[in-house]
Amino acid sequence: MRDLSNKNVIHVKKDGIEYLQFRKLLEYSDVINHAYSLGLNTNYRTGRKNTSNPLLEEECNKAIKDYENLCTAIGTNYINLMKPNQSHTKNVISIKRKINMDKPDFNLDDYDFADGTVTDKKNIILATTNADCIILLFFDPIKKVISNVHSGWKGTLNKISVEAVRKMKTEYECNPKDIICCICPSIRQCHFEVRKDVQEPYYNEFKELKDINEIIVPIPGEEKWYIDTVRINKEILKQEGLLEENIIDSEICSVCNSDLVHSYRVEKTGFKIGTAIIELKK
Repeated sequence: MRDLSNKNVIHVKKDGIEYLQFRKLLEYSDVINHAYSLGLNTNYRTGRKNTSNPLLEEECNKAIKDYENLCTAIGTNYINLMKPNQSHTKNVISIKRKINMDKPDFNLDDYDFADGTVTDKKNIILATTNADCIILLFFDPIKKVISNVHSGWKGTLNKISVEAVRKMKTEYECNPKDIICCICPSIRQCHFEVRKDVQEPYYNEFKELKDINEIIVPIPGEEKWYIDTVRINKEILKQEGLLEENIIDSEICSVCNSDLVHSYRVEKTGFKIGTAIIELKK
C-alpha cells in the first residue's frame, strides 16, 4: 500500500480510514482539526441542488457515512459539518453559526453560489470537495480564524483564494503575514491541459505574473497548453501579503495519484469526489 507522506504532509491510515494532514497545521493540533480524504472507496457527494438528475438516496447516505468515519478518525463530530453548494464562483461567505442542530449543514439555500467559507467559531467543521480542483485551507493562528476554499479553474481565474484572504482581513482583522495556506492534492501542470478558450483568459488575467511563460506552457505541435494553477494561486497569495514560507503545498497531483485521490480526468463519467475539512477546537 503506497504512502503519500512527504516533507509537507503525513499520510494517516487509521481504522480503515486514510487521509492526509499537513505537518504545519499539526503544530496547532490543540487549536484545529483538519484532514484531506484519501481512498477510492469513498465518495463525499452529498447531493446537488437544481438538477434534473438528483442523486440516489443511497449515494447520499454513503457520503454522510464517509464523512462520519473521517470526522471520527480525527476526533471530531460530523454533526458539526457545513459545506457550501459549490458552483465554481469566487464567492466566500462567513459562517456565524450552525443551522441544523442534529445533522450536517449540507444542501442549504443559505450556501448557494458559494465556494469558500470563513469562520472564527469553534466546533464548526468547514468542508469543501474536489476531484482535480484545488482546495486551499487557511488558518490564522493569531486571530484563530479558518477558511476552506474550493478553487477550480474558474475559481482560480477569478482569484477566489484572494477573496478568502480579503474576507479574513476585513471581517476578522487578520494580518496576511500571519495566515497559513495549505494546498491540498489537485491536478497539476503535468496534466492540466487546456485549449485556447481557457488559455486565453488565463494569459490575459495573469500575464503580468513573474515567469508567466513557465506557468502557461504551449504543447509542441498542438494548439493546447499546460497551465500551473497551483503556482498561480501561490503567486497571487504572495501579492496579497502571505509569506512564501506560510504557503504549504501538498505537492501531490490528483491525476498522477489517481489510485488514492479522486480525479475527474481519470474517472470521467460517474466520477467520485474527495473532501477537505478544517475546524477550530478552541
